[in-house]
Amino acid sequence: MTRRTGWIAAGLVVLVLAALIGNTLRHRMGLTAYERSPEAQRARLAAHWRMIPPAAALSDAGSVLLSGCDGVRDNMEFWGGVMAGRGHEALILDSHTPRGLDDFDTWRLLCVGQVLPGAQRAGDLAVAMAQTAREDVILLGASHGGWTVLEFLRQSLTGTVPPGLSDWPAPPAGLLRQVGAAVVLYPYCGALNGAAAGDWSAMPPVLMIVAAEDELGLADDCIAMAEALRDRGATLDLLVYEGAGHGFDQQERAAFSTLDYRPELRDRAKADVAAFLDQYGL
Repeated sequence: MTRRTGWIAAGLVVLVLAALIGNTLRHRMGLTAYERSPEAQRARLAAHWRMIPPAAALSDAGSVLLSGCDGVRDNMEFWGGVMAGRGHEALILDSHTPRGLDDFDTWRLLCVGQVLPGAQRAGDLAVAMAQTAREDVILLGASHGGWTVLEFLRQSLTGTVPPGLSDWPAPPAGLLRQVGAAVVLYPYCGALNGAAAGDWSAMPPVLMIVAAEDELGLADDCIAMAEALRDRGATLDLLVYEGAGHGFDQQERAAFSTLDYRPELRDRAKADVAAFLDQYGL
């Protein structure tokens, strides 16, 4: 490689890094290239909503489930069955397929924070919440979905419209009152997560389950975020699973994935979630 070629290659690397950093900062600031009305967003998403049990009406949804960055997998079916068994018919919210983010080449962009950050995806959750008449809805999010749940709670509290939506589909205070509790499993809690804002003292209770051996290095950030939310008045139960890795409840794996499904930890999480919800009569 000549010196000139080397400088060109280095310049291209710098440009790519600058573009990635710029895109990340844009997401952190809540800037999007488009806005959709709540009605348009509902039309975009509704064909891919799925209820457990299948015969349940959307208006009877007692829980809303959000997957990780790799899209809807078997763990959403598992948790949907758990919620339906408690009388909280489950709406599985697929944010990926309507956007064409359902294959490896595209959904991995979510995992590195380059498309659809949690604050923006929270608009999907707001639109879904506006469809149910229940006032004891359980929100459950795994990984990127957990990030989304936390962002939705913050936005509903502060009245901040989720990026990408032109307006709220219903008054945010009313949507927040419909939430009975939130469960977040090994969520992303890093610098792009802006959930720690506002007074959380009137928020619904939150259960955060952290994987101590998270391959993505999320454990310390989530423990710090739990402390920050408690300082803001949150009722938050924090459980740290020693020996657990990211996605311990998910059996379906992408090619070349190093994540480890741990059925015994999934059973433990099921029991811990049940005990948490029992505290609040949900």
